[in-house]
Amino acid sequence: MRGADVSQPTLFITRTVADFVPPDHPLRALRELIDEALASLDGLFDTLYADLGKASVAPERLMRASLLQVLYTIRSERQLVEQIQYNLLFRWFVGLEMDDRVWHHSTFSKNRERLLDHAVLPQLFAAVLAMARQRNLLSEDHFSIDGTLIDAWASHKSFRRRDDTDDTPGGKERDYHGEQRTNATHVSRTDPEAELMRKSRGQEARLRYGVHHVVENRHHLIVGVATTPAARVGEREAALNLLARLPGEHRKTVGGDKGYDTRGFVASCRALRITPHVAMNDRRRGGSALDARTARHPGYEISQRKRKLIETTFGWLKQYGGLRRPMVRGLARMSATVTLAATAFNLLRMRNLLAGAVG
Repeated sequence: MRGADVSQPTLFITRTVADFVPPDHPLRALRELIDEALASLDGLFDTLYADLGKASVAPERLMRASLLQVLYTIRSERQLVEQIQYNLLFRWFVGLEMDDRVWHHSTFSKNRERLLDHAVLPQLFAAVLAMARQRNLLSEDHFSIDGTLIDAWASHKSFRRRDDTDDTPGGKERDYHGEQRTNATHVSRTDPEAELMRKSRGQEARLRYGVHHVVENRHHLIVGVATTPAARVGEREAALNLLARLPGEHRKTVGGDKGYDTRGFVASCRALRITPHVAMNDRRRGGSALDARTARHPGYEISQRKRKLIETTFGWLKQYGGLRRPMVRGLARMSATVTLAATAFNLLRMRNLLAGAVG
């Protein structure tokens, strides 16, 4: 018998959004991990809100929604809120039931700015690392370091002279052909903290930020992340700052590419009780900063194999984590975006590692 194409809403619904999420869905294990990390920040959240007044959006829901934005590469808060409205999976992950009203995208953005202003994302990143350490997923001895450049949300035309002499009288745009522009003489009117930088010789220079990571070599988890101006802070300087924050006073090793093979970087690493296992740059004037005593050990070869995996981290963050060209401006907002993406990467790695251990 042919069924009738009649839609009649029911008066009462006895099911919750959790009933529509498959028991083996990957987000279920991820939800458990993020809830554990957010529970450790409960005291911090209490200090950010007043005891009286109108209740705001719960910070836990803001963080879960922000994590969804990274995991599903959603470009804007407007699109994110729209998908939470009709996607039962997203509603369940955020913590909303079917009849809960979804906040306006401007309300979401305004409430999340409070968390960004109080540096909640670095605390969340540290909480996830603490969870990984409790589960014995982190190596405390062997690490890799590298940096990359990400494009700022500013066009090349916004890079104008600091003395405001770009526009000619009459409102006509100045002809830039043949004119040399540098960070010393020009600044972006859209994002003043972005700097002109090129990845290598022969490539075009763009307005960019520098992103630097320290990855542990056992399970490839990010243990340190920093966002810096592209030109003012070099890779080696940022790397040393991150390495100095590693816990423990015991001897460690760090792998890196040929760009870190300088006498200053090698000496600074050894002062931090870190043995540099960087790739030897024999073409460098004066030769490599490393000697045969370091390169002859089997651990050096292992570090050279492991340090190449950090490129997969940058690839995931740019391709899926939204860092190809983030739609944020300013160093603080860019740093928060990078930290959130790194946190999402660690949560995914932990979910996969724990699932493999159970299986």
